[in-house]
Amino acid sequence: MRYPLKEADKIWAEAVYQKIEAKLSAECGRVGSKIPYIAKDGVYQEDKGITDIVWWTNGFWPGMLWQMYHATGEEQYRQTAEAVEERLDKALDTYTGLHHDVGFMWLHSAVANYRITGNERSKARGLHAAHLLAGRYNPRGRFIRSWNRDRAGWVIVDSMMNIQLLFWARDVLQDPRFAFVAEDHADTLMKYTVRRDGSCNHIIVLDPQSGELLETPGGQGYGSGSSWSRGQSWAIYGYALAYRHTGREEYLDTAKRVAHYFMAQTDRTGGIPLVDFRAPKEPVYWDTTSGMCAACGLLEIAEHVPESEKEFYLDGAIKLLRAVEEKYCCWDPEKDSIVAMGSGSYATEHDRHVPIIYGDYYLVEAILRLVDKDILLW
Repeated sequence: MRYPLKEADKIWAEAVYQKIEAKLSAECGRVGSKIPYIAKDGVYQEDKGITDIVWWTNGFWPGMLWQMYHATGEEQYRQTAEAVEERLDKALDTYTGLHHDVGFMWLHSAVANYRITGNERSKARGLHAAHLLAGRYNPRGRFIRSWNRDRAGWVIVDSMMNIQLLFWARDVLQDPRFAFVAEDHADTLMKYTVRRDGSCNHIIVLDPQSGELLETPGGQGYGSGSSWSRGQSWAIYGYALAYRHTGREEYLDTAKRVAHYFMAQTDRTGGIPLVDFRAPKEPVYWDTTSGMCAACGLLEIAEHVPESEKEFYLDGAIKLLRAVEEKYCCWDPEKDSIVAMGSGSYATEHDRHVPIIYGDYYLVEAILRLVDKDILLW
C-alpha cells in the first residue's frame, strides 16, 4: 500500500475527497476558463487572464482541473483546463514579466495535459517554458535567477518547485543539460538558503559575477534571519521532488531536515502554520497555504523512506491537513474557493488571511494522494 493509513484517517480522507468532488464539480462549471487567484466574499471576482496573464499562480487552477480529470474522468475538467492552457499562450507571447515561476504556470497546465493525453501542442508549450527557465541560468554562480529588472543575483526558495520543469524536459528530450542546470541550482540553494537547523532564508542575493553570497533579505517573511513558513514548505517539497528526479540522497536529507523544523514549529500551534515562525508574538498572522504545501512534501518524503519511517511523515502530513480542514475549509458548492486563512506575505494586508488558489491546489493534491487518485504533476 502506497500510504499505510490508519482506518480513521482512511475514512476521513475518503470523506474529504467526496467533498472536493462535489465542490470542484460545481466550481468548474461556474468559474470555467477564468483564471482565479483570491476569492472575495466567496466569489472569484478577478480573472488573472485579463488583469495579469503572466502572474505566477496562473497554473494552479488548471492543475486542480487536471488532477480531478485524472481522478474522475469527467470531461468538463479536461475541457476547462485546456481552455485555460490556450489562454496562457498570451503569456508566452507577452514574454516580458515571465520569470522563474514558469514552472508553476506550465507544469500544471501544458505539461499536465501532455502527461495525461499526449497532446503534442501541450508538449511544445511545456518545452518552451523549460527553455525559458534554463535560459535564466547563471553559469558563473551556478544558479537560476528568480526575478527580473535589476535583480540579476536574486534567488528565492520558491524556485525549488519550478526546477521540476527542467527534470521533465530532461526526460522528454533525453537531454541531461536541463538536469545539470536544475541540480547546480539546487546545490547552490542547499548551501546558502537552508540553514543548519532546517530553517530557510526566503531570498539570497548572490554576486552575479562570482556567485558569492552578498545578503539574505527578509522577503515575504518578517525580516532577514526570520523563517517564512511557506518558504520552508517550498524547500520541503522541492528537495523531496529533486530526490525523486535524481536519486541524490543529500536532497532527501535536506527535505527531511526542513520538514523536522516545520513539524516542530507547527506542533506548537495545533498544525496551523504562522506566516513566519520567527516573527514577534504579536500580531499573530497565519498561513494555511504553507501547511497544505508542506503536507504534500511530507507525503512525498514518505514515499522515499524506509517502512519504519513512513508513519512519522504520514502522520505529520495528516495533522496539517486535518487541522486546516477542521477550521478553515468552506465546502459550500455555491461559494468559490476551499481553504481560507492563506497569506501571501507577512507585510502585506491585501492578501492576508484570505483564500488563495494554491492553498486549494495543494489540499486537493494531498487528499488525492491519500486516496490514491492523484497524478504527479511535478
